[in-house]
Amino acid sequence: MAEVHIICIGCPKGCKVTLTHDDENHILSVSGYGCKNGEEYAKNEFTAPVRIFTSTVKVAGGDLPLVPVKTKGAVPKSMLMECAKESCRIEVNAPIKIGDVVKSNLCGTGVDLVAARNINQI
Repeated sequence: MAEVHIICIGCPKGCKVTLTHDDENHILSVSGYGCKNGEEYAKNEFTAPVRIFTSTVKVAGGDLPLVPVKTKGAVPKSMLMECAKESCRIEVNAPIKIGDVVKSNLCGTGVDLVAARNINQI
C-alpha cells in the first residue's frame, strides 16, 4: 500500500487530498477533500491526468508574427510534448479571429486547437 498527495485545484480551497493505492495502482481510499469535485479531481489526476495545452503558432501576413492558441478541451498530460512539437509546425494565414480552429484533432486527441487572439491582415 502506498500514498499519493495531490493538491486539488477543483475549487479555490486547495485541499491536500491523499490517495491510498495498492501495488497495481488501484485506488483504495481518498481522504482530505473538501467537496465532491476534490474527490473526482484527485482520482482523475492519479489515473489519467489531463491539461489544457497553450502555445503560439506562426502567422503569415498578419500584424503580429504569432497568435496565441489553446486547446478547446483537455488533452492527456502525457501528450503535451507531442502537442508542442506539432504546434511548431503549424502556420496560419491572417486574418484570424478568436475561436478560429487552427488545427482540428490536435495529435489525434479529438480536441481542436483554437486561436486565443484576433490577428489582422496587413
